[in-house]
Amino acid sequence: MRIARLPIPVAIAAVSLALGAQPAAAADPWAPGPVSTVGKLIWDAGGGRLGLCSGAVVEAPNGSVVATAAHCVRSQEAPEPPDEVWFVPGYDHGIDSYREDGWRVAAFHTPEGWDVTRATTEILPHDYAFLTVGEKEGRTLQEAHGANRLAFEPVEEGAEVAVLGYPAAGPYDGESLHHCAGLTDVLTEGEAQRPNLGGLMLEGCDLTAGSSGGPWVREWAADGQSGTVVAVMSVGSGEGMVVGRPFPDEARDLLATAGA
Repeated sequence: MRIARLPIPVAIAAVSLALGAQPAAAADPWAPGPVSTVGKLIWDAGGGRLGLCSGAVVEAPNGSVVATAAHCVRSQEAPEPPDEVWFVPGYDHGIDSYREDGWRVAAFHTPEGWDVTRATTEILPHDYAFLTVGEKEGRTLQEAHGANRLAFEPVEEGAEVAVLGYPAAGPYDGESLHHCAGLTDVLTEGEAQRPNLGGLMLEGCDLTAGSSGGPWVREWAADGQSGTVVAVMSVGSGEGMVVGRPFPDEARDLLATAGA
């Protein structure tokens, strides 16, 4: 039975405790380099720690929406979003300047089903979120960096997909964009336990903590800077298996709210 059981941790300080020994690296650096519509979420997690996730700019009327995982925004340990979160598009070795280079998140939008008072296994199908960021110097995020299309379920089986993110647990340092690639495989009855049904599964991929919320991208544009986001990184087994969470039809209303 194929199943990814463990959420990829959000806080970099929790990495060594949550993941233990790492398998051999299977996620490669993204050869073209930084992607302007894919970036890193960074916030002060307290105690000298930084919280890290990944995300992608998606098309919206206000030009200011980032798609990521809900567990990057709210969790049982931290039910309310951090006070100050920055999205850095095209991040590449910029930890010292993330506030200057980033776009501050102004609003967090998680689905009603992501109720962190309940067990993670009950809410995992709702592990997606949209963030609204503020403008900078009179420009929107989309005007400055472009945006990806966003596709809703159903997701086509057997289509080429690239999973991108900023893994920060060893053997990675979170400072550059990495990826795995394969064919979309939608988990059905008999392939996974109920929490992961409907998710997209990819084997042979060891993207670690920090890659949470990273986009699963198809149909790249000719310039390689955008494509179609069909899911966001949700959970990983720690043994080379990851699951992405697609966007159900009810996510349309959440995106509309974030993009108004």
